[in-house]
Amino acid sequence: MRFADRLEAGRRLGARLEQLRGPDVVVLGLPRGGVPVAAEVADALDAPLDVCLVRKLGVPYQPELAMGAIGEDGVRVLNADVLRGTGVRDDELARIEERERRVLAERAERYRGECPSVPLTGRTAVVV
Repeated sequence: MRFADRLEAGRRLGARLEQLRGPDVVVLGLPRGGVPVAAEVADALDAPLDVCLVRKLGVPYQPELAMGAIGEDGVRVLNADVLRGTGVRDDELARIEERERRVLAERAERYRGECPSVPLTGRTAVVV
């Protein structure tokens, strides 16, 4: 399926997801490319829009290889096999996580400004 742009993709996706419309739905866009699509989906579903902010934790000497990921509110997922196989030390992991948490906080400020994040507990989240 081809789309003229992300806005068209979002409108068409929103139409396909019409059955999700309801007061408990929230749409989360992954920056950067997912946000314009998510905005159209949220509009189509008459749902609140928020961003889903995550950061990869790359191996120090091979940053494209993910040893884990972090998200807001202290979320952290680690890949034990990659950590074991690469020999990344706890202090290296901590340094990388600290740096990526700063980036995460900066992006939250940039994308949301003064607006609080949309509460997700008990809701259906559509991640775009």
